[in-house]
Amino acid sequence: MNNKLLLLIIDGVPWRNWRSLFGNLEGWVDSGEARVWKIRAPLPSTSASCYASIHTGVVPAVHGVTGNDNVFRVSQPDIFSEVRKTGGVTGAVTHSFWSEFFQRAPFDPVRDIEYDEADSAGINHGRFHTMTGYGHPNQMTPCDADLFATLTMLTERFGLDYGILHTCTLDSMGHRFKHSCEEMDDACFTLDAQLAPFIRRWRDAGYEIMVTADHGQSERGHHGGRGEDQQDAALYYFGDAEGPAPDTLLKLTQLAPTILTRLGVEVPESMTEGSFLTAG
Repeated sequence: MNNKLLLLIIDGVPWRNWRSLFGNLEGWVDSGEARVWKIRAPLPSTSASCYASIHTGVVPAVHGVTGNDNVFRVSQPDIFSEVRKTGGVTGAVTHSFWSEFFQRAPFDPVRDIEYDEADSAGINHGRFHTMTGYGHPNQMTPCDADLFATLTMLTERFGLDYGILHTCTLDSMGHRFKHSCEEMDDACFTLDAQLAPFIRRWRDAGYEIMVTADHGQSERGHHGGRGEDQQDAALYYFGDAEGPAPDTLLKLTQLAPTILTRLGVEVPESMTEGSFLTAG
């Protein structure tokens, strides 16, 4: 591995919320330690569809995950599989969909809620949650601080070369309370404050970091269709690579080839989008 990298997917946060409500991340942009770009999800801008696109680098029409009720082991090469081919160590602290897409399906909560599999061709170290029972009156989301701590434990216990964290808290809050409200302001503020100490700890441990979302969300708390509010999020990058101009619009399908490029892993032919960061 040329570098070590952590990808944080904060589910369902639109561009406007990132730039106005995440004071710690924006402070690092002001200081020059982080850079930020707008990034656009493919269609449909549905969570499961976007998760699969983030790691395979192809659109839903190609990988076939057309919605949250259509979850299976995808067939395309993905970040985990390509890192493992080079002997890198991978980890995930995510919704169970990620395990189904990139390890095995269907998800067995007893077998798969936690595993450490040194010889895996995908995810070596997984810690997952299902959000079983999720709905408007009951979010069923884990505490974000606990998820950040769990990813940190995996990096320090197992020496991850690549790790991903995914949390649905803000997506669930948006569906429940919409966006122009005190509840959403406070939820974004709280997550930003909980995340900040871990950013410093991961950077001190030598990790490059990307923080982004899988999609945006409309003022009515919807996503899945077309529109800047539903598709567009921010991507914050902490690292030394050269990137495009600040006003460049990135594609979510560029994440996989960019991450592999930063890690020094060969990008498979199926990932046709170019990296938005330099190698090395």
